[in-house]
Amino acid sequence: MNPNYLNAERGIKSWLFTTDHKRIGVLYLAAMLIFFGSGVVLGLLMRLELIAPGKTIMEAQTYNALFTLHGVIMIFLFIIPGIPAVFGNFFLPILLGAKDVAFPRLNLLSWWCYIAGGVLALVSLFAGSGAIDTGWTFYVPYSIRTGTNVTLGLSAAFIIGWSSILTGLNFITTIHRMKAPGMTWFRLPLFTWALYATSWIQLLATPVLGITLLLVIAERYFGIGLFDPAKGGDPLLFQHMFWIYSHPAVYIMIIPGMGVISEIIPVFAHKKIFGYKAIAFSSLAIAFVGYLVWGHHMFTSGMSNTARIIFSFLTFLVAVPSGIKVFNWVATLYKGSIDLSVPLLYALSFIFLFSIGGLTGLLNAALAVDVHIHDTYFIVGHFHYTMFGGAGFIFFGALHYWFPKMFGKMYNQGAAKLAWLFLIAGFNVLYFPMYVLGWQGLPRRYYDYLPEFHNLQLISTIGSWILAVGLILMFANLLKALLKGPSAGSNPWGGLTLEWQIPSPPPVENFEQIPVISRGPYDYNS
Repeated sequence: MNPNYLNAERGIKSWLFTTDHKRIGVLYLAAMLIFFGSGVVLGLLMRLELIAPGKTIMEAQTYNALFTLHGVIMIFLFIIPGIPAVFGNFFLPILLGAKDVAFPRLNLLSWWCYIAGGVLALVSLFAGSGAIDTGWTFYVPYSIRTGTNVTLGLSAAFIIGWSSILTGLNFITTIHRMKAPGMTWFRLPLFTWALYATSWIQLLATPVLGITLLLVIAERYFGIGLFDPAKGGDPLLFQHMFWIYSHPAVYIMIIPGMGVISEIIPVFAHKKIFGYKAIAFSSLAIAFVGYLVWGHHMFTSGMSNTARIIFSFLTFLVAVPSGIKVFNWVATLYKGSIDLSVPLLYALSFIFLFSIGGLTGLLNAALAVDVHIHDTYFIVGHFHYTMFGGAGFIFFGALHYWFPKMFGKMYNQGAAKLAWLFLIAGFNVLYFPMYVLGWQGLPRRYYDYLPEFHNLQLISTIGSWILAVGLILMFANLLKALLKGPSAGSNPWGGLTLEWQIPSPPPVENFEQIPVISRGPYDYNS
């Protein structure tokens, strides 16, 4: 048996205290899928409650707790860390021609912070004075006054934020200092560019959230009056501080997914990527402009008309680099020799679903329209099309694309395509009715609703069941492949980037000798 990162050392201790970036990526993957599964169960229970007006299976307080924990788990434990923590950790050094990240021990610490924060978030469901019920945004003054486990939830998000900061610092240093000879900036794979842009957001924006969460904890314990209007505080200050991080966090969620798309499309179109520099710089542009648009979450809060106009303009502006990416991806597919394998199906799904989410986001950016749809189910639909339809689907696409390389096994393509079909159908049946519900005026986060909204709520709940079937089929197929799938070979897709030039699964140190790079990463013959 050839030694590789999976079999070089054995025993649980060799995994829990490893500094091998590949094993840490797999540890993130395992933990993340457990958290994702718990978040899905919470979401299914919420949809079951909403299948009909009135009480169905739970009380209002339980519903509030479920949608809060569903949001915290899915956003802070799955979507934000997802692609960078799993696939960034596993493949960034290999794509650079390096043997590991710049700070291997810091990398392990970031995983332990992630686990500690995740466990604390789940413990807050059951411990002490009851599950946190504020919503994942922790809005004041309610989060200051409620008697539930808000402090545990805030502490969990704070610790997970540390994980994000350490990962961003590690990736930036690795990209600057660990590139192989000949690996110039414009020979970097586009996934690397995406991780680079994302890491700067993680490093610069996450501390703002950490400070904000600590201030809420201080407010709860010491009554300092920073956010509580009863003590002269300003709840809008909290919203500004929260969204200064949480809107850039949207791009932490989505830019790495865009990088994965830029890897998948040239491989399965058998063409050189169209507009390499435009895609690379658009990642940096999204990251930069994304810092400046947080106020569009607050158009109905009473801010000045001047501020609203500026934030509206910047929100429309941030759509431009996203449009550049979509144009270049479609141009790469044009006249390509297209192989409609499973990773490409997920990539195309991303483009379709994210485009719907992005275009409806522009409706949110239009000041007059936002007054009507603000805090309605329209926002829930938009958010899920952007985050789950975007970042979630391409997480699954990345998993199917790199699974043969990570584990050396190939999954059943037919079963994977069937699972994809259930996922794309269930997703649209679940979330598209929410756009209509929101346009009709149904507020989000409500435990109950009027009878005229029943039919669309019923359709949405049925969609959640279809989506759940797709998830079960997908993970069952991947698990079967992991246990007894056929050998994948070193390069099953015919990729040209460095990870496809080494054995599957990769050796412990990635390369016997550090490679010398003499060409770009996508030099297919058109």
